[in-house]
Amino acid sequence: MRRMRNVKIVATLGPASNDYEMIRALFEAGADVFRLNMSHGDHEEIRARHEIIRKIEKDTGRPIAILADLQGPKLRCGVFASDEGEDLEEGAKFRLDLDETEGDSTRVQLPHPEIFQALEPGARLLVNDGKIRLKVDECGSDFADCTVMAGGRISNRKGVNVPDVVLPLAALSAKDKRDLEFVCELGVDWIALSFVQRAADVEEARGLIMGRAAVLSKIEKPAAVTAFEDILRASDGIMVARGDLGVELPVQNVPPIQKRLTRLTRAAAKPVIVATQMLESMIESPMPTRAEVSDVATAIYEGADAIMLSAESAAGQYPLEAVKTMDNVAQEVEGDPTYRDIINASRNVQRRTIADGIVAAAREIAESSDVKAICCFTQSGTTAELTARERPQVPIIGLTPLIGTARRLCLSWGVTCYIAGSVNRFKMAVVGAARAARTGGFAGPEDFIVVTAGVPFNVTGTTNILRVAPCDERLIFNTDPE
Repeated sequence: MRRMRNVKIVATLGPASNDYEMIRALFEAGADVFRLNMSHGDHEEIRARHEIIRKIEKDTGRPIAILADLQGPKLRCGVFASDEGEDLEEGAKFRLDLDETEGDSTRVQLPHPEIFQALEPGARLLVNDGKIRLKVDECGSDFADCTVMAGGRISNRKGVNVPDVVLPLAALSAKDKRDLEFVCELGVDWIALSFVQRAADVEEARGLIMGRAAVLSKIEKPAAVTAFEDILRASDGIMVARGDLGVELPVQNVPPIQKRLTRLTRAAAKPVIVATQMLESMIESPMPTRAEVSDVATAIYEGADAIMLSAESAAGQYPLEAVKTMDNVAQEVEGDPTYRDIINASRNVQRRTIADGIVAAAREIAESSDVKAICCFTQSGTTAELTARERPQVPIIGLTPLIGTARRLCLSWGVTCYIAGSVNRFKMAVVGAARAARTGGFAGPEDFIVVTAGVPFNVTGTTNILRVAPCDERLIFNTDPE
């Protein structure tokens, strides 16, 4: 099943996409990766969705990636004596403390002593997605006296964001650790970490994952933006999670941050997802707004590896239409000559290794001749990811003996993966690449492809050979003395 676009689509599963028929329809409409949101659904529901995806994978014969998104620690205020909560007026004084007594118009519990330990006068506290804004006047180990900067209704257990300080909280709560072990045993391909503030948060998770899945860091806090380069080095991929990022930072800061993080992640040859509210109106409408379409297009023009649907596909009334809309927008954008101009202009890669040179040469050869595809033999996926970083004009075919590698590469720009048997001679690798190109409809018997591989085979990090080869096996055997 060949996609007629390069950017990948991540679709979140939920009540609106919970059975074989709908999930398969989403896959056939264009979803390349399915996201399991660990904030919603118990383990049995997650297990059932996982089994459905793997059955679809078996039935269609195409690798499908599964991304498990951990909830992260949730900071919430306590409860109020009035079920309706209280109205806070701008300029009023309001206290947050550890007292479990029900709240009123002057105070409420904030059951997170770690926040009080980190607060300083002048820090901001954002309640209910930033609708209520408080400024800390005075604070101690168990209280924060605040002035209301932006008022509104505050009610039971509303979320609290603390954008101005690095909180002494681990990215993994006790629930996250249980969920992480569960999804690793289940066999997911990517694990997304919420509440990442520093590279150490990623390293902690990696130690628990023990190589069973790739690690994707969600950038949703100002501290993560500040420490981004360290976090990127520690991660296998990045998600620009614009929801909390837009709450904790001025909204006008988010677009340039999105652009910068996308380019840095692409330069590192790691996949980057742009997420949150991409087609939000399609939760209730079969048609998106023009602004939403423009938002999706912007992420594609920037060179993102993937764009993501959240509630649109998980709980919305039109999950299938949302995927089709993303697919249509992607095809239209990638067919625009301006798209290729922007992608080429944003290519900024420092060549440091033989593998860097091989994949750059593969792209240049493909773009200066009538080559139909670049075929990468890859053990760990690195060769295919390096090739994807180049954003070539021709399709990328990833060939690997490892199903886990094939699934993980479903998140990488432009890569179509096939399971290939282990090879120990380059001639047989070329034959396998030619067959995959023909079978997938990328090339005909009379066409040529570029083949990259590492010799010796089946050793990670040895990309060192390139060949322009015909897709006719008779020509391969007649021209190759091996």
